[in-house]
Amino acid sequence: MTDLRQHRRRRAWRWGRLAESAAALLLRLKGFRILARGYKVPVGEIDIIARRGRLVAFVEVKARASADAANEALNPRQRRRIERAAGWFLAQHPDISACDMRYDLMLVTPWRWPVHIGDAWR
Repeated sequence: MTDLRQHRRRRAWRWGRLAESAAALLLRLKGFRILARGYKVPVGEIDIIARRGRLVAFVEVKARASADAANEALNPRQRRRIERAAGWFLAQHPDISACDMRYDLMLVTPWRWPVHIGDAWR
């Protein structure tokens, strides 16, 4: 891999981590407790798992140059992977299975607060 490609990948990875941190901060400000970040299992990955009262949110963070580009970045295949990973998480945490659950989307763009879309899909 060329140095330029490696540099771009590292920069994209750092931007993604920064976006996840901003999203987690916004969730905390909204009263959520972060249960997990970067939750990876063989069937998928969830950027943030957060809880507020009886609500558990499985949050996908998309960082792009514009909100429209971020919103369009989540495809049906990714949604299925997130849903499967959520099922895995619930199997590991049966105490949470009685809570209400939803899938949220956080759109992160440069120099703006993240946009939190609650219950982005079912």
